Amino acid sequence: MVDVLSQNEIDALLAALSSGEMDAEELKKEDTQKKVRSYDFKRAMRFSKEHLRSLTRIHENFARYLTTYFSAQLRTFVQINVVQVEQLPYDEFIRSIPKMTILNIFEAEPLEGRMVLEVHPNVAFAMLDRVLGGAGSAPTKIGSLTEIETIIMERIFSRAFESLQEAWRTVIDMQPRLDSLETNPQFMQIVSPNETIALISLSTKIGDTTGMINLCIPHIVIEPVMPRLSVHQWFASQKKTRAPEEQEILEKRVSMAKLPVIAELGSSHISVFEFLNLGVGDVIMLNKPTSDGLEVKVGDKVKFIGSPGTLKEKMAVQVLEIVSEGVEEENDE
Repeated sequence: MVDVLSQNEIDALLAALSSGEMDAEELKKEDTQKKVRSYDFKRAMRFSKEHLRSLTRIHENFARYLTTYFSAQLRTFVQINVVQVEQLPYDEFIRSIPKMTILNIFEAEPLEGRMVLEVHPNVAFAMLDRVLGGAGSAPTKIGSLTEIETIIMERIFSRAFESLQEAWRTVIDMQPRLDSLETNPQFMQIVSPNETIALISLSTKIGDTTGMINLCIPHIVIEPVMPRLSVHQWFASQKKTRAPEEQEILEKRVSMAKLPVIAELGSSHISVFEFLNLGVGDVIMLNKPTSDGLEVKVGDKVKFIGSPGTLKEKMAVQVLEIVSEGVEEENDE
């Protein structure tokens, strides 16, 4: 970051140059010297600030979807928000989480590799207590999961990945699938210790219980879609495309819409006096001869030229010509 001098500092610098205390040539030499900055290869920066901002936007949507899902499943107040998106080595992430926690290891085709959704025991057991009919409070002492509790946990978080799929839809159509559920982080090695990961931290509140949900995404897993996380690609992907089934339903509904069709014989202008004195048998002169075709309008646009007649003792119009789109605009010019 470039330092900005105050007015007093600028005045002191000019005074020093004027008095000869500082030499301008020496200052120029200092600027031309190469500046060395230390770099920690164990904390390689693989994600740019732009990537992190895009990940923040994606997972803000994920947090909203999760809030809706858990509120419906647990039938209680749930609030989930993104508090931090950062990059760090995988080993540092493992050392930062509790020794006993809920680790949902999952894959997301077509991406290759595994990711982790880590849920703090307070949050996980509050969910479990709520599903089993309790008030949704976390236990004072947390032990290992029983077989039944493990199955319930897997069902809860398997469906939670649908929210992740929806949040990432603008970038990639992934298919998240729970691979396994672990409780000891020491037994979980999805990438090498020095591999850079993106860590998305979500603050979670279920009733009166609070805790964190952490989503660990290794750089090597989402590297193929990293270019799509740029601002340009992000906003371009916001244009929602319709599925073929939705397009077919829309076309069917549009084709069944009713439109007014009007065949105009012509038009005429008369005075109010003439209008008030019209009687049976009077003839109104139109602005076009009977040999000219009728203008057939769909809505307020002329689409056809037709000829009047009858069909099965009813008035009808036979279409003689189709008016191409844009003709009216060309004539107006």
